[in-house]
Amino acid sequence: MIKNIIIIAVIVLIVGGALAYIIKAKKSGKKCIGCPDSGSCGKSCCGAGNSEHSCCCGGKSEEK
Repeated sequence: MIKNIIIIAVIVLIVGGALAYIIKAKKSGKKCIGCPDSGSCGKSCCGAGNSEHSCCCGGKSEEK
């Protein structure tokens, strides 16, 4: 019984931490969370067709 509670608590902490990270990143203006170029993703990384950058948008150019 106590083992199940501990496992559930650990899972809740992990999911809560991930959600907090995503919310914080989105509020700071990142478009692609986890991408090292997320501050400029879609503006210069993907939109300009720079092949040397591996952007999280998968190399697809974004039309804006």
